[in-house]
Amino acid sequence: MYHILYKCDFPEHVCNVQKNKLHSFSTAKAIQQPCAICCNKYLFCIHLRSLSAFREDSWFKSLFVRKVDPRKDAHSHLLAKKEDNNLYKIQFHNVKPECLDAYNGLCVPSIHADPEYPCELVGTWNTWYGEQDQAVHLWRYRGGYPALTEVMNKLRQNKVFMDYRKKRGTMLLSRRNQLLLEFSFWNEPVPRPGPNIYELRSYQLRPGTMIEWGNYWARAIDIRQQNQEAVGGFFSQIGSLYTVHHLWAYKDLQSRENIRNAAWQREGWDEVVYYTVPLIQHMESRIMIPMKTSPLK
Repeated sequence: MYHILYKCDFPEHVCNVQKNKLHSFSTAKAIQQPCAICCNKYLFCIHLRSLSAFREDSWFKSLFVRKVDPRKDAHSHLLAKKEDNNLYKIQFHNVKPECLDAYNGLCVPSIHADPEYPCELVGTWNTWYGEQDQAVHLWRYRGGYPALTEVMNKLRQNKVFMDYRKKRGTMLLSRRNQLLLEFSFWNEPVPRPGPNIYELRSYQLRPGTMIEWGNYWARAIDIRQQNQEAVGGFFSQIGSLYTVHHLWAYKDLQSRENIRNAAWQREGWDEVVYYTVPLIQHMESRIMIPMKTSPLK
C-alpha cells in the first residue's frame, strides 16, 4: 500500500494521509512536482512502501545479484593457465600522423625472429577505427617473467635494437604498455591466414570483480566460438590494473555485425551481457588492420 507525503518549502504545507503510521515504512521514492498550495514552489511526492513489501523485494532481488565472495588466492592463480608459463606484453604506440608510414617501415626488421630471444610476436596492427595513428603490438614470453628479463637484458646490448629504438622515439607522440596473463578458458593465439580485420575490446573492471567476470566468460566463450572469431583473452598484471582485453578476428565489418547479432539468438548470451555489464567501469573498442609482419593476418 502506498501513502503520499506532500511537502514544500513552507512547514505549514504538509499533508500526510496517515501521520501516525510513518514509522511503519522503511523506504521512499521522491518525485518532484509543483505544490498544489503555493504554485511557485516545488514539493516532493514521496511514495512510501511498507517494510514487508521492501523485504519481499530485497529477497527477490537477491536471487539475481551475485555476491563476490572473499578470495583465498590471487586472481592470477585462479584464472590463468596452469599448463604453461606464458606472459604477454601489449604495447600501444601513438605515432605522429606524418610519420606513420615511416614507422611501419621501421617495424619490418624482425628482431623477434632471432632464436636467441625467448619471445614471439603474436600480432602487430595499425588502428583503423578507434584511436587514430596508433600501432598495437602483442608479444608472448614463454617462461614468464624470467624470459621477459632475459629479453630486456639482451636488447640493451643489441646495437641494432638501440638504434631502432632511438629512431622510433622521434616518430612517437606517446607510448604505454601492459603485462598480461591469458585466461585459462581462451585458446592460445596462433597465427591465422588472412585477410582479416581484428577487434580489440578493452574493459576496465571494478576492482574485485575479475573472478566474477571470468566465471561468466568461461561459459560465454563457447557461444562466441561458433565462427572461430575468438583469438585471445587476457587480463592485466602490470600497468592499468583490472583491465581485460578480448581479441577477435572477422573477415570484414559486415561479418562482424552478423556474427555479433547472431550471438543474441543463442541461449545464455543475454544472461552473460546482463550480469557482466555492471562489472564494467569503462570499455573501448579498436578495429585494427594487421601489419605485413603480423603472424595474425
